[in-house]
Amino acid sequence: MVPEKLGRLLVSTKLIAEDQLQKALVAQKKEGGRLGSILVRLGFIGEENLLGVLSKQYGVPPIDLTPLEVDPALLKVIPVDALKKHLAFPVKRVGATLRLAMVDPTDVFAIDDIKFMTGYNVEPLIASESAVVDKINQFYGQGATIVEKKRAVLIEAKDYTLGEQGDLASSYGLDIDTAIVSVEDFDAVVGDALDNIDVAEEQQDEAATGDVGAPIIKLVNGVLVNGIKVGASDIHVEPFETVLRIRFRIDGVMKTVMSLPLKIKNAVVSRIKIMAKLDIAERRLPQDGRIKLHLGKRQEVDFRVSTLPCLFGEKVVLRILDRRGLTLDLAQLGFEPDALAQFKDALAMPYGMILVTGPTGSGKTTTLYSALSTINSQEINIMTAEDPVEYNLMGINQVQIKEDIGLTFATALRSFLRQDPDVVLVGEMRDQETAEIGVKAALTGHLVLSTLHTNDAPGAITRLLDMGIAPFLVSSSLILILAQRLVRKICGKCKEVDSSRTEAFLAGLFLGPMPQGLTLYRGKGCEMCNGTGYKGRLALYEVLPVREALRTMILKGATADEVKAKAIALGMRTLRASGLEKIKVGVTTPEEVLENTSSDEQ
Repeated sequence: MVPEKLGRLLVSTKLIAEDQLQKALVAQKKEGGRLGSILVRLGFIGEENLLGVLSKQYGVPPIDLTPLEVDPALLKVIPVDALKKHLAFPVKRVGATLRLAMVDPTDVFAIDDIKFMTGYNVEPLIASESAVVDKINQFYGQGATIVEKKRAVLIEAKDYTLGEQGDLASSYGLDIDTAIVSVEDFDAVVGDALDNIDVAEEQQDEAATGDVGAPIIKLVNGVLVNGIKVGASDIHVEPFETVLRIRFRIDGVMKTVMSLPLKIKNAVVSRIKIMAKLDIAERRLPQDGRIKLHLGKRQEVDFRVSTLPCLFGEKVVLRILDRRGLTLDLAQLGFEPDALAQFKDALAMPYGMILVTGPTGSGKTTTLYSALSTINSQEINIMTAEDPVEYNLMGINQVQIKEDIGLTFATALRSFLRQDPDVVLVGEMRDQETAEIGVKAALTGHLVLSTLHTNDAPGAITRLLDMGIAPFLVSSSLILILAQRLVRKICGKCKEVDSSRTEAFLAGLFLGPMPQGLTLYRGKGCEMCNGTGYKGRLALYEVLPVREALRTMILKGATADEVKAKAIALGMRTLRASGLEKIKVGVTTPEEVLENTSSDEQ
C-alpha cells in the first residue's frame, strides 16, 4: 500500500491545521526541501510528534540521535559525502547488519548504495533531519580525533594475541567440557572482526590482517572449539564470490554452520596460517601444516591444516585429531565376532602382510592404530612410516614422510629393515617400489601392515598385481585383507521402531525373505543428534583371510570376481552382509548400508 501523503496525514490526525499545511507547501515550492522539516522549522509541529507519525507511516522505528554514543570504527564505514547526500548516519552494527538513521527510510537507492559500499545489510531507522545533520557535523568535522580513536582500538586489540602455546582457555575464555559458543556470541565477534579490519585498512598495514588481534582470534578459536564440541572430523573454510562459508563434516556428512562476510576472508585464513606456522604471504601455492591446541591443563587437540588456492581465495581444511575420540579397542570398532577373531589371528602371525583397504575417510588409520595398540608391548619393536602422522602412540617409533627432501615410503621402509623391526606399518602402498619392499619384508620375518585404495578386499590382490608385483610374491606374502566402510549409528536418545518399510523393500535389501523377528529402527531426531537421527559412526568390515585355495587362484591369475566368489563360498562376510548384520541388531539404518556398500548379487 502506498503511504498516505504526509501533509494530509498530519491534517487528518489534527496535528496541524489546513492553513498551516498550505503555508508549508508554499514555502516548499519556493525554497525546496522536505515538507516535514519545513513544518518543524515554521513551528507548526514538534520533531518528536513528526517522528512518531513518520514512524507509523513508514513502519520504521524512530531513534533519538542526541544521546547516541558512536563507535569510532563505524565512522570509517561510509564516506561523509555519501552520508550528506543521503542524509543518513551509522548508529550501530550488529553482526553483519548496519543500523542506519535516515531522514527518508524509504529511499531504496540510498539503502542499496550504502549496502554496496559497506558489504553490510542495512536496517533503516528514522531520525529528524536536524539531528542527522548535527551528528554528521559533530563527528565528521573531527577527522584527526577519529583517526586517533581508531588507532587506539587497533592497539587494544593486539593485546589479546594468542600465546605461543595456543591456550584457548586464556585466549578465548573457554573450557572444552563446559563451553558452548552461541550464535549471538559469534555474531558479536564477527562484527568486532569487521570493525578491526576497517581499522587495519585505515592504517594501510598489510601485516595487520595477518595478526589482526582479538576479534579474529576469538572467531577462529570459536570455530575450532565448536568443531571439537560437535564431534566434527573436518572444518572447511571456503571463500566464494560473496561469502566466506564455514562447514563441518559431522559423522561423514557436510553441514554449513555459518556464512561470514567476505571482507574478513584474508584475516581468517592468515590467522589459521599463523597458528599452523605457514607462510601467510604465499597465497599462490598449497601449504600443509599442523596446529596443536591446549584446552585446559591436560587436554591437547591437533589439527592437520591444508590450504589450497581457489578461484575466490584460499580454501582451508582442518582435520581434527582429537585423541578423546580415538577408539583403540578393536572390539568397539564394529567387527563381528568371527571377523574379529580372524583379524587377531593374523596380527598374531610372526610375519606376512596385512592390507586394509577402503576410500579416504573410511577409518583405515583408526583400524591400523587399534591393531598396533593390540600387539604393542615392550618385547617387540614397532616402526611406522606415515603421511601424515595423525596420532602419537606411546612405545611406537613413528616416522613422518617428507617427499620434498627424499624421505619417501620406500626410503623409510628400506631404513626400517636396518632398525631390527618386528612389526612395520607403511601408511600407504603408493607405488611399485614401496609394494615390492613391503612384500619382501613380509617374506623375511616381518609383520607388515599397510593400506590400499580399493573397493573391496579381493580387489587388493588385483591392485598389487597391476602394480607389477609377481603373483608368487603376492600369494606368498599376503595373510589377510580387510576392507571397510563407515556408517552412521542411530542416535541412542531418539531411537524408535521403524514400521514404515514394505516387504518388497526388505526383500530387495536382503535378497530374499525378511529374516524372522526382524525389527528395524530409526532416529526420530533430537537435540543430541542435531535433528539428524544419527550420532557417531561404526565400521563395516569385509575380512578375507588368504588361505591355500586362494593362493592357488592367485598363482593361476584369477580375476577379482572369481576370488570374491571363492572367498564368499569359504565364508567371507562382504561389506553389504556386514551392514545387514548391523541392521539386524538395530545400530544403523538400511539407507546408510545401501549408500555405503554395493550389492552382492552376482
